[in-house]
Amino acid sequence: MSDRKKIAFFDFDGTITTKDTLPEIIRFQKGTLSLYTGLLLLAPWLLLYKLGLLANDRAKQILLKYFFGGMKEKDFQRNCDAFAENRLPDLIRQGALEEISKLKADGAVLVIVSASAGNWIRKWSDSLSLELVSTTLEINSGVLTGRIQGKNCHGEEKVRRIRAIWNLDDYEVFAYGDSKADLPMLKLASRSFYKPFRKQ
Repeated sequence: MSDRKKIAFFDFDGTITTKDTLPEIIRFQKGTLSLYTGLLLLAPWLLLYKLGLLANDRAKQILLKYFFGGMKEKDFQRNCDAFAENRLPDLIRQGALEEISKLKADGAVLVIVSASAGNWIRKWSDSLSLELVSTTLEINSGVLTGRIQGKNCHGEEKVRRIRAIWNLDDYEVFAYGDSKADLPMLKLASRSFYKPFRKQ
């Protein structure tokens, strides 16, 4: 038995949640019709992404710019907070909540590491006292540009951010993910879990 403190890193979309939250925050803020209209208009770029010909961060910024570019940050954040309170709880896997509760009782440090923007996660994660490492959206004069500030928190970037904050030698490391992009983070852990909550 290790006497080191535990630290647990959770991917968010698809691991803790049942769905990718980017389409859901778009639907919540803009409506279902606007979501599908936008996805249809952006289909050529989304197809390139699916074929591996367009980078993840570029595809994400095309979506963000189309749906949110030019929107006032205060309005966007108000809607994100409403989403976190009213919609997000319905997307959370029960098994993930149970694992979080168990680890918290064990005294573990709990961290969400997400490629999604923290804007629509933070109010929920704060309510459970979870730390959050996420993608940051660029703001210019109080307005969303549709671009990402710095790098998309995806793949190897998750590992880089984790190592920049924590000395993992001090911890027994747990990691939870659901996609190939999470594999670098899962490799950090002494105990890793791939698609762990799908049956719950």
